[in-house]
Formats: sequence, structure tokens, C-alpha cells
Amino acid sequence: MGIIVENVSKQFGSFKAVDSVSLEIGSGSLVALLGPSGSGKSTLLRLIAGLELPDSGKILLTGKDATYQSVQERNIGFLFQHYALFKHMTVRKNIAFGLEIRKAPKAKIKARVEELLELVQLSGLGDRYPSQLSGGQRQRVALARALAPEPKVLLLDEPFSALDARVRKDLRAWLRKLHDEVHVTTVFVTHDQEEAMEVSDEIVVMNKGRVEQIGTPAEIYDRPATAFVMSFIGPVNVLPSSSNIFQSNGFDSAHPEMFLRPQDIIVETSPNGTTVAARVSRLIHLGWEIQAELTLDDGQVVTAHLTRDRFDELNLQPQQRVYVKPKDAKSFPLYFSI
Repeated sequence: MGIIVENVSKQFGSFKAVDSVSLEIGSGSLVALLGPSGSGKSTLLRLIAGLELPDSGKILLTGKDATYQSVQERNIGFLFQHYALFKHMTVRKNIAFGLEIRKAPKAKIKARVEELLELVQLSGLGDRYPSQLSGGQRQRVALARALAPEPKVLLLDEPFSALDARVRKDLRAWLRKLHDEVHVTTVFVTHDQEEAMEVSDEIVVMNKGRVEQIGTPAEIYDRPATAFVMSFIGPVNVLPSSSNIFQSNGFDSAHPEMFLRPQDIIVETSPNGTTVAARVSRLIHLGWEIQAELTLDDGQVVTAHLTRDRFDELNLQPQQRVYVKPKDAKSFPLYFSI
């Protein structure tokens, strides 16, 4: 079931949470709404769910106008950040709850619950209570409960943010695998760039109630449409376009700032005519890569990322004199701070 949002706006008092947003989500896709706090992503999700009504615009589900339909009429599964399982109910009863409310036949409920227990990898735990499960297991129960009525759309609002980093990482991979099996149209809200890049087919980047860019993870990262997108997705150095590092390499820009990814800085131990001198201010070992903080001769500070092999080859030391140049850099008409 596809989702079409047409020029939708929502205002709370003087605050414009969603400002003339239009987008299309293909049937069976997994899409992330990504942005900082206050960007409008959760409000947009609630508008799609029917938990909020827009001030203007339309929301279409399967080609039909659902703008003013009730939550029940939309046949949407919703999973909040705090999974809110019923503590007095077993895992089975929690999963069955939505089906029982709809007065589904008992045989169908039993079969669906067992199917979902296996799907979310909780077979054998159906008689336990939420307090007897880990945080990751509870979140999987909540997801099974949302899937039980076989919704046409699944909406997830920061589903893993309350969990620790290792569990979040595991659940991301699990969610992607689950989606590939069930193929329900899924939209999830996150402020975590890595989560959006790892899980989704497509990312909708939001800022101040508006959509900045829509694209695949590769498109968003490699071809950012705005300064905000480049600043928000992945690490970046923001430098004056007049900096020596650009002037010596023919990077010319009519805009006052240039954006340079840490992995796009080439570091050498000898000058070669196109490099500029720098000093190693700090080295940070991140396991699979090394982060080098470098101070250019014009006083600008940049961060470079080096593979372990390249770092070992250069044998960098704190305060060492090095020579750097950009492999790639981008500029944009305007830059708005996050």
C-alpha cells in the first residue's frame, strides 16, 4: 500500500511543525524520516497514522483520500518509542490483543500468534510476561503486536532509541530482515543517521518542518542537495572557501563555505606541489580507522579519517608535520546550522 502526502501542513500555536510537505512512499518499501529534534518527522508520522489531522493538504493511502479517516479505518500498525506492553498479560496475550479487540476467530488468533512468535524469533517465550524479557525482546513483542492485525502500513516512531547501542545494532539488522520477509510498507522515524542509512530503502531528510531531500542512502550521502543534508548525514569539515587547502588545489567557489568529508582529505608526509602544510594536533583510535585532527598553517582545523593500513604506512605521530589536500569538496548557496 503506497502513501502519498500532498502539500501537508500542521501548526501548533505559532509553531509550524510540518510546512507544505509532499512525498510519495512506494508500496512495500522501508522509508526513514530522518532529522533533528523539532524537524517535524514525528508529527508527519502521526499525520499519516491519523493521530493528528492536517491544517491543509491531503494524505492518500492506496490511492484513496484518507486525510480525515479515523485511525481504525486506515488499517495502520503503530509502534511507539516506549513499547507500552501490558504488564499483566503474557507475550501471547499481548500479541493477540489487537485481534481479540477485532473479535477475530479464536483459531485464527492462535495461528497468527504462533506465526508471529516464530517470525520475531521468540518461539518458546509466549507464556512469559514482559518483565521476564530483555529490552530487545520486549520491543520485538511490541512489533509482533503491531503486525498481528496484518496492517497495510507499519509506522515506527524512534523504535530503538530507548535501548542500548549493542541491542539497537542487532535490532536494526533484524528489522531489515523482517521487512524483507513481510514486505509491509514501513515508515520509521529516527534522528540516528547510521540507523537510517543501514535499514532503509529510502531516506526523507527533514529540517524545520520541511523536506530537504529524498533519496537512497547512497544518494543522500554522496550527492547531498543542501548544506543541511551534508552537515547532518555523516561527519564533515566546514571551512571558508578562501582556505589555503582549496586555493592550492583549484577548488573555486562563489559561496563562502566549502564542505569536506574527513575521508576526502589526502594526508602525505612530504609536499608534492598541490598539498598544504599542517600539524597533527591529535590522533584518535576508533578501531577500524584513525581520526586525525590537523591544524593547517592558516589556522583552520580539519578532521581526516585514515584506514589502519594507511595510518601504519604514514606512521603518524602527534605534532608531526604533514601535507594535505582535498580529494573532493562541495559548496552550497546557503548553510543553516543544525
